[in-house]
Amino acid sequence: MMGSKYRKLLPLIAAALLFLHITGIINNRNEKNVPVMADMERSRILIIDAGHGGADGGAVAPDGTLESGINLSISLKLDNLAHIFGIETLLTRDSEELLYPESANTIREMKRWDQKRRLEFINSLDNAVLISIHQNMYPDSRPCGPQVLYGGTEGSEELGNACQQLLNAYLYPESRRLATPAPKDIYLIKNAKCSSVLVECGFLSNEDELRKLSGDDYQRKLAAIILSSYMNF
Repeated sequence: MMGSKYRKLLPLIAAALLFLHITGIINNRNEKNVPVMADMERSRILIIDAGHGGADGGAVAPDGTLESGINLSISLKLDNLAHIFGIETLLTRDSEELLYPESANTIREMKRWDQKRRLEFINSLDNAVLISIHQNMYPDSRPCGPQVLYGGTEGSEELGNACQQLLNAYLYPESRRLATPAPKDIYLIKNAKCSSVLVECGFLSNEDELRKLSGDDYQRKLAAIILSSYMNF
């Protein structure tokens, strides 16, 4: 009988297999068919940013679900999966709790302090790539599916396009959505010095998609697809 220790590993193994399936399909398109891992720059750091957190819950679904919690859950799964493949990662947060300075007395001041803290951390690192995890919201409940936004730094558009294409192919094959430049009011993506993308994983305003986004299995799929796009970047 399978022990509980190994049973707990099954979800990660499933995500890893999905990752290998995705990268295998892409590698078969290359003339030399060389595994992606062989060409990866080991010194590159993947910065995983779970959007919002602390006093800033982000978007709120009709049932009260906060965006920040879903962002964190997907980010932690992405981090765990990256470690399986020996990828160096850093997280801008690993908890829903944030410790603010005494000078931050309002939610607006707390948000401003947190964004500045994250940007300083990101820009202090060399040879990094930023992937920021978020959720979408819309007054109309019909829109669904991931949307990738990319920064203006070198490599950002390429990473954004790769990520959007894989998300479409594996989650919403009928989608024709394209990665787009991030609006200038997205502080981290606008000011990050490294290659950067923001992944809106889905719409909290869509009841069916909210149900999927709240589930571990779908979150692991998202993590595997996002990691695959990074590895093929």
